[in-house]
Amino acid sequence: MERPIVSDYGANYGTVNPGYGLPVPASTHGPSAPPANMFDTVPGYEGTVAGGGGGYLPPPMPSVPMPVPEQTPSPPSWNIPSISEERAREAFATYVSSKCCYSSAPVKEGVITNLESFNTYRYRLETFTESRSTEWSQEPYTGQPVDAGVQPALGPWQIAAQPPAFFQEHKQTIRVPYTSSVKNCHLCLGMGRNPCTTCAGAGNKVCWVCNGSGYRQTDDRCSHCNGRGRENCSSCSGSGSSQCDTCRGKRQLLVFINLIVKWSTEKDDFVAQHLSGLQVEKLENVSGKELFKDAQYMVYPVMGFPDVSVAQASERLIREHQGKYAQTSRILQQRQTVELIPITKVSYMWKGKSHVYYVYGNEFKVNADDYPATCCCSVM
Repeated sequence: MERPIVSDYGANYGTVNPGYGLPVPASTHGPSAPPANMFDTVPGYEGTVAGGGGGYLPPPMPSVPMPVPEQTPSPPSWNIPSISEERAREAFATYVSSKCCYSSAPVKEGVITNLESFNTYRYRLETFTESRSTEWSQEPYTGQPVDAGVQPALGPWQIAAQPPAFFQEHKQTIRVPYTSSVKNCHLCLGMGRNPCTTCAGAGNKVCWVCNGSGYRQTDDRCSHCNGRGRENCSSCSGSGSSQCDTCRGKRQLLVFINLIVKWSTEKDDFVAQHLSGLQVEKLENVSGKELFKDAQYMVYPVMGFPDVSVAQASERLIREHQGKYAQTSRILQQRQTVELIPITKVSYMWKGKSHVYYVYGNEFKVNADDYPATCCCSVM
């Protein structure tokens, strides 16, 4: 198990942060949003608002120097040969059989004239981060411990949290110790009940049978309301009020600060230029042969790679991830990989005309935009 990450920065860390604690209109939290003056001032959490929305807290500077990334050896140059004609035809047949409007004639009658391989590199950078934000929360008070002011609350980055394994998404909500206090419910003003919205607190409403007249069309007294013209409200059983949903009738709320810790993986891909003619978007859902893999706290740009565009992309994306994610989160680990995705361009003749399809990826997926034997069909 990984040990909890704890900062040795003081409890006041985070009190000055231009990007955190921007005022949020009450309307964003709905009509039952508590007023801002309902919450106490907690040192280190001045920007915290109800319902979140204050933004992510920047992490503290590390107390010890971080390890310098190690430069890894250059990956080997490696090429994938063209697939066999039999494998190309088999992949083509599977593809055509999955299409309800495609005739199998080109598969059975077509003659393959050329197989040309195009090996395409895909570089991928993943950055595993931890981000933290805070929000005021509330729950009905039923005698829970109240600890606000007992001692200073730990700062947002001082609270220990157990991270998951690297590159696994996870979210944890932690109640911040020494921030819990009791307040009267702001919605019912400490009464525990609110006026019924159906009858506006009257406890009754106009009789739907006689429309409030007390009589039927035959001048007989309305039997539904006994001639009163009004009937008890079914929503509140005639009481004119209902239990407050916010405090659930307890009249008071326990208010406290929640710390939301989120671990996420930020990912960017780069596909080297290739000349096969297959759209790059087609490669998103296939895998390739992994040529190179490097995982450290901070990775070093790929050096000496046979395709210079991959090395350039590595340097650029690593720089972008550092600038983009280190401002609002703590980088815990980075991983970079290079895959070689096989692409085979298959040329074939059918009925005297030349056509092309592609077989690509470890999954042998097929793309045949100009398939020559399609027909219209309809679902009966």
